[in-house]
Amino acid sequence: MDYLEGKLSRFFGFSTFRNGQKEIITDILKGSSVIGILPTGSGKSLCYQLPAHLLDGSVLVVSPLISLMIDQVKQLKATGFKEVIAINSFLSMSNRNYALTNLASYKLIYVSPEMLQNKFFLRYLDKVKVSLFVVDEAHCISQWGHEFRPDYLKLNHAINQIGNPTVLALSATATPEVQIDIEQQLGLKEVKKHIHPMDRDNIAFMVQRFTQYQEKIAYVVDVLKKFNVPTMIYFSSRNTTEKAAEELSVNLPNHRIAYYHGGMEQEDRILIQQQFMNNQLDVICCTSAFGMGINKKDIRLVVHFHLPTQVESFIQEVGRAGRDGQASASLVLVAPNDDQLPKRLIENELPDYQTVNDIIDFLSAKENDNFSIKSETKMLDYFNLNETQWRFLLFQFEKHGMIKESRIMEEFNDWQMLKNQLYNLIVTRNTYKQKKLTELLKWADNEHVCRRKLLFSSFQETLSQPLYGCCDVCDFSFLTWEPPIVERNISIPPKGWEETFKQLMLQGDYRED
Repeated sequence: MDYLEGKLSRFFGFSTFRNGQKEIITDILKGSSVIGILPTGSGKSLCYQLPAHLLDGSVLVVSPLISLMIDQVKQLKATGFKEVIAINSFLSMSNRNYALTNLASYKLIYVSPEMLQNKFFLRYLDKVKVSLFVVDEAHCISQWGHEFRPDYLKLNHAINQIGNPTVLALSATATPEVQIDIEQQLGLKEVKKHIHPMDRDNIAFMVQRFTQYQEKIAYVVDVLKKFNVPTMIYFSSRNTTEKAAEELSVNLPNHRIAYYHGGMEQEDRILIQQQFMNNQLDVICCTSAFGMGINKKDIRLVVHFHLPTQVESFIQEVGRAGRDGQASASLVLVAPNDDQLPKRLIENELPDYQTVNDIIDFLSAKENDNFSIKSETKMLDYFNLNETQWRFLLFQFEKHGMIKESRIMEEFNDWQMLKNQLYNLIVTRNTYKQKKLTELLKWADNEHVCRRKLLFSSFQETLSQPLYGCCDVCDFSFLTWEPPIVERNISIPPKGWEETFKQLMLQGDYRED
């Protein structure tokens, strides 16, 4: 047993690495920055968790979701790794103060990209030796950074500020185009790339066509009556998510069903996630807000009641099935005009040009001073903006030198240039996203070419041999599907989310864990 296998066995109890892990870790320990593309369920987190034990200093992990941070911290502490912390809003004031004061004592520090723009936090981070800077789910840089989470595009500044440590960017879905964007946005000059095939040989694909919503519901009921397995059902509408969960619950009294979307309270979302993880729920009706980084190995069925806006999101969501390698399936339900909802979502992500024109004219009028920059709520109401659109504009205003530290720069006078730049950017981004949506819609409309081949052709040249069926075009049918039986947790959660939340999360003082 060589050095790394010995450390793997000591800290994690595994005798061998999974495909791609050892090569990535070896390069990191040599001081090389790495872009690692590994399929979902392949143990990407080990690629920085093991170095956290071996490197001198701390590993800083940029994670997209608080629920994901909490889940990973919980899992690590359960293995005996106590030197880990997630800096987020769920820390009590006393625990946060203790964690920040003792930040250098933690080997793994999880933060959001927004936290790295917090000057108060950065003052404490300046005292920490960061040996490895990790961007988990790095496709978010390209997928989210250009619109509703622009702080992803500022990560290169954070990397520079903390002394340019080794960088690791991890993802399960990144085309060569997205890999280049990740590399450029992080400012990586020399980077090792470990790109592995992302298709999973244990997941079969099926598309079913319907004429209306109620037919979709009826079909899902029929499938779940036959297969009471851990299931995720994705929707693009929060209202439909709740409506469908209620209808399915009525028609499937033996199934434990809940809904999850970004409009819920954070505590409720984490509670639902943990109940699903603990097999206290069978079916989750959810939006794309649910699932990233979920390490539940026995999800058997991922249903797309609505399609997302791009192939990468679809592959990410499908990849939450069958992480144990057992027979699992992706079911896509399509109906006429299903393309309208994702198209509207794309259109609403960015402001239209007339709105941009009006806002810039407003800001250029000196009598308005800094009213709009400092009064976000008033700005949203005044111009009928959503928060995503406003965050996009603020980032672009800052990028082009119009504002600095929330103040309009008096010397700035290139207002027409700014309008033109934003107009061109909005057209470019909308065109790009419509193209990505069209790719996915064409995949769903296909009835003659292997779905697996079409889905992964942009990512890799070869495919794995399917273990339990390929797709409905080739050989797959629910009539012959035989997923393994999953043991249900029949324990009844205590009443009230507060009590349940404490029980599930095992929350306590971080100093005692």
